[in-house]
Amino acid sequence: MTKPQTRPQTRSNTGPQAARKKRANGLESRQRILDAAVEIAGERGYEGTSIATVSARCGLPASSIYWHFKDKDDLIAAVIERSFTAWLAAVELPGEDAGTPLERVMAMAANVAKSLVDAPDFLRLGLMLALERRPAERRGRTVFLQVRDLSRQRISDVIGTLFPALDEDAVRILTTYSVACADGLFVQREVEGDSVDLVAMFELHARLVHDAAVRMAGRSEG
Repeated sequence: MTKPQTRPQTRSNTGPQAARKKRANGLESRQRILDAAVEIAGERGYEGTSIATVSARCGLPASSIYWHFKDKDDLIAAVIERSFTAWLAAVELPGEDAGTPLERVMAMAANVAKSLVDAPDFLRLGLMLALERRPAERRGRTVFLQVRDLSRQRISDVIGTLFPALDEDAVRILTTYSVACADGLFVQREVEGDSVDLVAMFELHARLVHDAAVRMAGRSEG
């Protein structure tokens, strides 16, 4: 009497390992889509970016893009958020062991400039969207204005930390000036290209803001 044959055991494709693999594949696809959107937006701007062009660039079907993102505006908003996260990490004031307040500010400014050279997407796309006025607010613009407020607050905190004698109005003025000049330097590099040394310009900008803060703090204490 022969024994009944048994089927070889196979691993279930619905277990934790399969779920992790599916999740990893989903994250990889999302990054490919975002990378493609960054490249195209950098070449063609917001209006020239479309789901079709992103699909062609990343090699994924449009259905995959729509699985991750509701529409083009949602995709651009995600590009801005990802780039901003990388940029915000650079907006950190070095500790007191890094030197004088001026040296600390200039080191932070250099890091910010390097991050904008490496990941300029949130500011490049965001400034374009911020200047638009439309009846229906684009999500990308809303996201940019939100992250811009976070960056302003970070800079305001740095100024307040280094110059505690400054009152709120002085901190606000210096923060506004810092952000506006940084925008201008970034736009200048976008126009003129690598001939503009963004790191050197940001270090000069930091020195000017520092010197202005010293004078304003001196008047407050006097």
